[in-house]
Amino acid sequence: MEQSPYDVEESWPVEESVDLHRDGWVVALRADRVRAPGGDGPAFRRLVLEHPGAVVVLALDEQGRVCCLRQYRHPAGRRFVELPAGLLDQEGEEPVEVARRELREEVGLQAASWTPLGSTYSSPGISEEKMHFFLARDLAGADRGDFELQHEEADMTVEWIPFPDLHAAVLDGRVQDAPVALAVLLAAARGEARAVPVEE
Repeated sequence: MEQSPYDVEESWPVEESVDLHRDGWVVALRADRVRAPGGDGPAFRRLVLEHPGAVVVLALDEQGRVCCLRQYRHPAGRRFVELPAGLLDQEGEEPVEVARRELREEVGLQAASWTPLGSTYSSPGISEEKMHFFLARDLAGADRGDFELQHEEADMTVEWIPFPDLHAAVLDGRVQDAPVALAVLLAAARGEARAVPVEE
């Protein structure tokens, strides 16, 4: 019998949770002792990265170019091609509102048209993070307000890359940031942007 390809909500019993790291930031790390449903077998330890979720914005201008950032990421020791993105760190704020805010704060843009591209869990074996992807169109300049870029963000640069070039760079591995790859592939698969043809 064929099965439908969809995820389902499920929660296994947790016997104990211990904080391994928790401070004033929005991300924390805990260790849970989990038991399989029915109680058969011993409990086992799983690490959980608590994460409020994130948004990723693929901003596409009238020439079919994507607003990209180049930003240094210390854990990977690499400067990545990225998209405007940010955390859902304000209580009660909808993902599309966070996307609007991040686009304005990071690159000084606003968009009249917003299209949801999809949502994915970044690494569900360890993290609760759920990423929400949006396509932003009909762009115009916007005031950042009192937002100030700090740390790595203060060093990032903004570039406009034609969508087919970015799509090709994702396919051949020159661009390896997962949120960029997912946003580009989702936009191409949904026919929202013209992709580069794949060579046989």
